[in-house]
Amino acid sequence: MLHAQVKAFSPIPPNGQLLATLEQQFETAYQSTLATLPPKYKKEFRVIYDQRRENIKSKFDKKEIYTATDAREYLDQLLQEIVKTNPLLRNRKIQCFFSRSGVPNASYIGEGIILFNMGLFTQLENESQAAFVLCHELAHYYLQHSENSIARYVNTMNGKDMQQELRKIKASEYGKREQLDKLVQGITFNSRRHSRDHESQADSMGLVFLQNTRFNPNGALTVLALLDTVDTDTMNTSARLQQLFNASAYPFRKKWIAKREGLLGSSLQPEKDQQSIDSLKTHPDCRQRIKLLERTVNAGTQTAWNLINKAAFDSLQQAFKYEVVNYAFENDRYTLSLYYAISLLQEHPDDPFLVTHIGKVLNSCYEAQKAHVLGKHIDLPSPDFSDNYNVLLQMIQNLGLDEFPAISFYYLKTYQPILNTYTAFTRELDRSRQFIQ
Repeated sequence: MLHAQVKAFSPIPPNGQLLATLEQQFETAYQSTLATLPPKYKKEFRVIYDQRRENIKSKFDKKEIYTATDAREYLDQLLQEIVKTNPLLRNRKIQCFFSRSGVPNASYIGEGIILFNMGLFTQLENESQAAFVLCHELAHYYLQHSENSIARYVNTMNGKDMQQELRKIKASEYGKREQLDKLVQGITFNSRRHSRDHESQADSMGLVFLQNTRFNPNGALTVLALLDTVDTDTMNTSARLQQLFNASAYPFRKKWIAKREGLLGSSLQPEKDQQSIDSLKTHPDCRQRIKLLERTVNAGTQTAWNLINKAAFDSLQQAFKYEVVNYAFENDRYTLSLYYAISLLQEHPDDPFLVTHIGKVLNSCYEAQKAHVLGKHIDLPSPDFSDNYNVLLQMIQNLGLDEFPAISFYYLKTYQPILNTYTAFTRELDRSRQFIQ
């Protein structure tokens, strides 16, 4: 009896030639920016702009930029729909790319480059929400928030009063670190983050950009409401792991997810208060930001939620859910990739790619631990992570060397009757079988 060929998701490989071309374009733009730096404190400005350059360059080097043609064309159409009705944005060099990151975020990273993370795009409901995300980042670009923050930091740190205080601290005998921390509190520069004031300004300017388009301005309010809960992790990881890895021939063991105590293990995580939870959110203050915009949203305007191509929007959303799983693994984030795969498997049970990928990660963990490099590929339990993700991280910490391929083998073996014609699946099954022999 012939079995039908299994249809499974296949990641789109990065276009290395295109990435090289885009990186060269960025380098050219960067050199132009350097030529415009103010002569006063130019050396200090150059240090920070070089840091920003390294951050942008890493996006190309790590192949984070998604190069698939259909995705790039779709995002360009979305951008042009905004630019054509906003004269302030015309004739400006703006490039928008989808980032393969699963973090639910978007960012203006400098030199006219905006990244729209797949992890955020998959959470959206319509193109008007996507348009506001772009409008918000375009506002950061137009208002030069990053550049203004750099200028403020450099001028403050090199000002006469600041230099006098720094000399006093240097001359003091005790508590230099504490004095320095207190002095620079509130002016420390981070090129990858905007202040909360900047976020509100970008919301307001972004709404102006959005209301000039044919998109529904209520997309601004609904996407901010969505962002307020986007970090909520609802998967019961403990129950999920016990369900997935409980083969009759190799049953689940409670010790795999037991928390270790003491100096050599992870201690119980402290409870987080509401202020701490808000500070750890990808998008804090969303409720306040919504209130500020509600007064100016044109609720009566008859505009469309979707204008460009809703079918393409839906198709990209589905593909991106899988792409972030694959990219996390490619980027040596084994535990994050495994968590994404287990989570997505709830939405698509018995999915060939996801089932196979789970076995692939466990097999790869075995090889990494055998080579004594597992620590380079995994996250450790931390209060900065969700409780559910920490359960998976604890399990990875608890597993012995031989348990990785054993869990993989007996997990994959249950799918052999339905996936035995899927080459990637049989490869991982054979791989784990060889490891346990």
